[in-house]
Amino acid sequence: MNSMLGVLSRIPFFQLYRRLGWPQMLPVNLTLSPSPKCNSRCLTCNIWMKRENELTIEEWDKVLTSLGKAPYWFTISGGEPLMYPHVVELAQLVYEHCRPGIINIPTNAILPIIPERVERIARSCPESQLIINLSLDGVGAKHDFIRGVKGNFQKFEERLGQLLGLRKQIKNLIVGIHSVVSTFSVGHLDEIIAYADKSGADQFITEIAEPRVELDTVGLPITPDPAEYTEAIDRLIAYVNSKSYRGMAKVTEAIRVEYYKLVKRILDEQDQVVKCYAGWASAQIYADGTVWPCCVRADDLGNLRDCNYDFKEIWFGERIRAVRRSIAAKQCHCPLANASYTNILHDLPTLARVSTHLIRPKTNSPGPQTALESGAVQTRQQA
Repeated sequence: MNSMLGVLSRIPFFQLYRRLGWPQMLPVNLTLSPSPKCNSRCLTCNIWMKRENELTIEEWDKVLTSLGKAPYWFTISGGEPLMYPHVVELAQLVYEHCRPGIINIPTNAILPIIPERVERIARSCPESQLIINLSLDGVGAKHDFIRGVKGNFQKFEERLGQLLGLRKQIKNLIVGIHSVVSTFSVGHLDEIIAYADKSGADQFITEIAEPRVELDTVGLPITPDPAEYTEAIDRLIAYVNSKSYRGMAKVTEAIRVEYYKLVKRILDEQDQVVKCYAGWASAQIYADGTVWPCCVRADDLGNLRDCNYDFKEIWFGERIRAVRRSIAAKQCHCPLANASYTNILHDLPTLARVSTHLIRPKTNSPGPQTALESGAVQTRQQA
């Protein structure tokens, strides 16, 4: 199985690859988007409108065979990934061919079949950590409004309870809560934090809403005002720093704090604050077989159907070179969470801060506890 130590040992080689084009490296972080179909109607996303000539599960088998053991972190995305009829088989193929350390799947928590599919994936991929993040953009009716589905919050609570029950039985299952901070939700982020804190979930993470080609949201006013985002995210950072984490959770939370700080800088400076490794260390495969460096730019690097499903032919080919030059020249900047986590690992000053955070003695911080326990936010019982 891929290990985090193995990922860290590859950092110098990816830095050389980005700078010199050598040694050739396959991505360590890969997102698979098997279908754009979705049963949510979110205010921050229009992917549900798309229909594609999707890769078959047999085609995915060939693609994953070509990747081998290089990727450490797989995200199976959507659309709603657990709505995809072959999601269990896809995860099993990922495990069979690539043996990743982490398989991450977000979900809107609507379908009643979700727990059964999660259990099948977790039990058939025992050496990979399976992370299921349930989307939460508000408490009660606020969530239903943003997600565009009446009764979604009730279903969220049902699925959360079911998955937390599964977690007690399956040691490689992690259950988290994920929130997209947008113009619609930034004003009640405290309320979401308070709910997540009492939920029993293993983790609470956020990412900022942003224009993406993949989601067909370019030009939509979904990104929160930088000042309002900074005010809200500073309280989240204080909350994270007030908590005690152990093992791998301590590492991931330290990285997320750096991500939240990075987003603030990107919004303020409108620049590629740390070097982006999308197109070198991270990538995405879209439903129709097109390979992208990331879902924000969605540059067409080539289609796997045109190269006998050999990922390496695209990744080490000619077309990708111009895209890499563009990214290296800072012709784009974005706070995409998935790519940012990889970028943080390859930025030595940021990685040093993560290491310092891990060895620094824990200090009590009354700020976030005061905020969460005050009447300014609602608890789960008040929802």
